[in-house]
Amino acid sequence: MMGEVEILSRYRGLRRKTLHVWVERGWVIPERGLSGYQFREIDVARVGLIYEFSTELELDEDAMDVILPLLDQVHGLRYQLRCLANAVSAQPEDVRQCIARTLAKSED
Repeated sequence: MMGEVEILSRYRGLRRKTLHVWVERGWVIPERGLSGYQFREIDVARVGLIYEFSTELELDEDAMDVILPLLDQVHGLRYQLRCLANAVSAQPEDVRQCIARTLAKSED
């Protein structure tokens, strides 16, 4: 876990007020502790992504409100696809071959 001070020192141009706006908008969902927000590893990565989008790509809040949910959907779909691939891999060879044939037919 990482506190606000560490986040702000990692992303030097990031201001506390901006970080709090990101939290209020639900873009980042840290845990709330007695000493302020506590950011898990995934929160830290998300802050970095939002920081990069806002500084390097100069995306405004309206664009961020569109892009972040889309990214969340992509990550969710990738997770589901990985679970499906693992389930298929666990099947007997004849079942896997049947699935592969069905997929090949659907690509035509």
